[in-house]
Amino acid sequence: MRAIRRSRPEVRPVVRVVTDSTACLPTGGSGGSGTGVGQPVVVPLRVLVGDRSYEEGVDITPDEVAALVAGGERVTTSQPPPEAFAAVYRMLADDGARAVVSLHLSGELSGTVGSAATAAARTPLAVRVVDSRTAAIGLGFAARAAVECAAAGCDAAHVAARALEVAGTVRAMFVVDSLDHLRRGGRLSGTAAAIGTVLGVRPVLGLRDGRIELLQRVRTRAAVAERLLEEAAADVAAAVRPVVAVQHFGAPDRAQVLAGRLRTRTRADVEVAPLSAVLGVHVGPGTLAVVTADLGDHAH
Repeated sequence: MRAIRRSRPEVRPVVRVVTDSTACLPTGGSGGSGTGVGQPVVVPLRVLVGDRSYEEGVDITPDEVAALVAGGERVTTSQPPPEAFAAVYRMLADDGARAVVSLHLSGELSGTVGSAATAAARTPLAVRVVDSRTAAIGLGFAARAAVECAAAGCDAAHVAARALEVAGTVRAMFVVDSLDHLRRGGRLSGTAAAIGTVLGVRPVLGLRDGRIELLQRVRTRAAVAERLLEEAAADVAAAVRPVVAVQHFGAPDRAQVLAGRLRTRTRADVEVAPLSAVLGVHVGPGTLAVVTADLGDHAH
């Protein structure tokens, strides 16, 4: 008679990882609900269209927002209020967490990390709030690495350090169809925004120490794609364990073409994902980005 194998109950790590929706990871439901241990808990930022407020990734998609922006709708964004984070921290405490690492997009781009810190100060649970100094799927790469450490039984200090280690290797380069969105949102200086207009060039932008900066200037869309490919290929070649993604806002076909060329050039797995709606509002439809990071030879 064969013995009946009983499944082991899921072991929940004592350290849990929270991030925000600009990490471009699946949300776990409204307000960051959902406590699956294999992924971060995602707190959504908000998209404001007129007098309507939406939680990105929950009740509005990046493609829907891209269509609204392209159609001339006035769309703005908002960080989550402290109570949204506090509710998630309480939920995780009730689920057995003893500590939380709350990892968020650069404080240079949003007040989200400050909102999380306000909530953490009012929460009995031990919460480490971490400014990743990056955004988009680069933040997602760091959050995933943090979850792996937490699942391996590492303490909160180790999990936070690992998140920052991966975030520090992130390189994000992107090109926009128009600099007006960044200029209006105050994410790019007027002088840098004027360069593309006056000289008729297509600026290649990037994140450096949490800020959006002008990296290079090229004159054609084809030259932009080639520059993104060259830089990403160099990053992959230099990395111990590279991770790569192509992201877009309202440009899925161009993203797939760019990803295919990058796979051919590097032989690496290349993830294709839309930018979060909130980030997309500030860069505008037609944006293409290549994001790389190095997971290294880290041992838990």
